Amino acid sequence: MRRNNGGNYTNPCLTMHQPWASLLIHGLKRVEGRSWPSPIRGRLWIHAASKVPEPETIKAMEDFYREIYAVNGITDLKFPENYPISRLLGCVEVVGCIKCEELQCWEEMPEGVRLEGQTDYCWLCEQPQKLIIPFEMRGRQGVYNLERKIYDAAVRGLRPIEAPYPVKFPLPDPTDSFSLKPGSLKSGTSKSSKLGISSSLGEAIAGAREAASQFSKEKTESSIIPGADSTVSMRTRNKLKEKDQNVDGTNRN
Repeated sequence: MRRNNGGNYTNPCLTMHQPWASLLIHGLKRVEGRSWPSPIRGRLWIHAASKVPEPETIKAMEDFYREIYAVNGITDLKFPENYPISRLLGCVEVVGCIKCEELQCWEEMPEGVRLEGQTDYCWLCEQPQKLIIPFEMRGRQGVYNLERKIYDAAVRGLRPIEAPYPVKFPLPDPTDSFSLKPGSLKSGTSKSSKLGISSSLGEAIAGAREAASQFSKEKTESSIIPGADSTVSMRTRNKLKEKDQNVDGTNRN
């Protein structure tokens, strides 16, 4: 069993909606956007949620990646033949997590990668590996540990993916796996760091944002309590806070 560098995770897994899950495992998606920072570094297993993606959603995301890869001169992208649901698909290596504005101003990165920064926090992913046979399983919210029996079976069925434009995200401190973190890079709005956006690219970005907005309701949001190996919904977390605030007013026998 593989020990991860973050928290109490041994074989951390993240459940993602399709088509984003398969795009990440196939190496097309290099940045996973979240409203909360990544609690781990190292291998992250990717599980596809049970919701069947709408054809319009798939088209919007494929158009988005066509446009941002075209910025770097790549026009022969091969997208997944299908987008399976309720399956463990494979894994990636999370090498860092930075804020959106940091990624967009990171001049050492290809412009297409910088354009992937569309959310608060950007999980930087490398080395995608795909399961030869995806495993059927149920997912959970947030980051969670794979069951040992699933991990033991899955780790033997991985194969590397040849990404169309793989990138390396350099660590500020090679001796510290958590050195590429929010605030570790300089962000700003210098003229040289601004991204040029054509009309077709602008339309693709708008379409991708619209596709993602269907999952952005607060009731589906989850957050990780620092130091805990579990996820708690925002609603439950607020109830816990209210309970703590009312402790002084309760009777103790």
